[in-house]
Amino acid sequence: MPASDLCRLSASEVVALTTSGKLLVEDYVKALIAHVEAREPTVQAWAYFDKDLIIKNAKALDALPADKRGPLHGVCVGVKDVILTKDMPTQHNSPIYKGDHPALDAACILTLRASGALIFGKTHTTEFATCQKGPVTCNPHDPTRTPGGSSSGSGAVVGDFQVPISLGTQTGGSTLRPGSYNGIYALKPTWNAISREGLKIYSLTCDTLGLYARTTADLELLAKVFRLEDDTSPAPVTLKGAKFGFTKTSVWEKAEQPIRDAYALAAKLLEAEGAIVEEVELPEEFTTLQEHYRAILAGEGRSSFLGDYLGSKDQLDPLIVSHVENSTNVSRADQLAAYDFISALRPKMDAIASKYTVLVTPSVTSEAPVTEEPFRFTGDASFQLMWSVLHTPVINVPGFKGPNGMPIGLTLVAPRYHDQALLKAAEAVGKCWEAKGGFQSAL
Repeated sequence: MPASDLCRLSASEVVALTTSGKLLVEDYVKALIAHVEAREPTVQAWAYFDKDLIIKNAKALDALPADKRGPLHGVCVGVKDVILTKDMPTQHNSPIYKGDHPALDAACILTLRASGALIFGKTHTTEFATCQKGPVTCNPHDPTRTPGGSSSGSGAVVGDFQVPISLGTQTGGSTLRPGSYNGIYALKPTWNAISREGLKIYSLTCDTLGLYARTTADLELLAKVFRLEDDTSPAPVTLKGAKFGFTKTSVWEKAEQPIRDAYALAAKLLEAEGAIVEEVELPEEFTTLQEHYRAILAGEGRSSFLGDYLGSKDQLDPLIVSHVENSTNVSRADQLAAYDFISALRPKMDAIASKYTVLVTPSVTSEAPVTEEPFRFTGDASFQLMWSVLHTPVINVPGFKGPNGMPIGLTLVAPRYHDQALLKAAEAVGKCWEAKGGFQSAL
């Protein structure tokens, strides 16, 4: 198989070949390395990349007997550089942690390694996965545009066929936004369904590990590895007769015309397949949710970054400094009120979502914005904030094209701990939208 074809393999296809002995992991990673070396000057997605280490680990995987090969044998994974990896530095895109190398793995990395995955490198992030000032990474579909953030590199490397899967994180919209901008699937599971031990914490209430792939089959493979199990195993979804709740949410006015067009086309495509589509207007109490989200983020950011602030305030982004100094004057009473208010909304959202196969809502406000120096804005996260703080599983499903030829995705939402049901819905919906939504990657 030509090296260019190896780069386009899904994780599921890689596993089938490596476990059967038809493909050496070493040959596979050499093809990926060549592709990275060709594309890195343009995309600039990797914060740490050591090809000698990659080949060494590939040879070790090839040496394993067949009965010791795991469900991700030889699959290469990009890892956001706020997640600890014992054999690579974790630098958080911060001068404070430049070259920092804790010799331990995050819990999610332990799980991946035990399952046979090969950690391919560390991907660029915004500083501590917080601020909206982007790293050097460019969108692979148009290098003049942002790949999104804060999981900038993780979204770009999957969209650019440099690895089949990668890890991001989401506090606001940091997994789903790069998913839409890079034209790939992006899953934010139910909050805390995957351990966050070993991840840099911004908000204990919101931070969630995110998963990127180019196919739903690969996300299902990862879901099995991370044991994202529903109480009842869901059946495959058939679009005919399935019921979809389209919800614009309280931030609809931020949706630019390309997003509104994709939203309308998505409904028409599902209806053409025999699905039932209903517009869902959320209760009034959900309109103030973003205000409470911001109170939680300010309060938790205040404690999360205190140590960095005390030791290296002059090296921190102003947003982080403002959290620690509580520049928005969020009181502890405000924080408690926000916790209680949103806690009460979570079961109400579960009840709304449970009436439908899934809810459908925008992932982003626009196509990927053009990058402007020096701020390098990574895009507006408004459509994702509520799902992060409500703890629901959400997935970006690609397929639509904006006026500048850039990919656009929409978000599917399920009740908490219905991650497998969400993936079943995404599989059926994705086939429809990818085939008829208008976007075709030129990469």
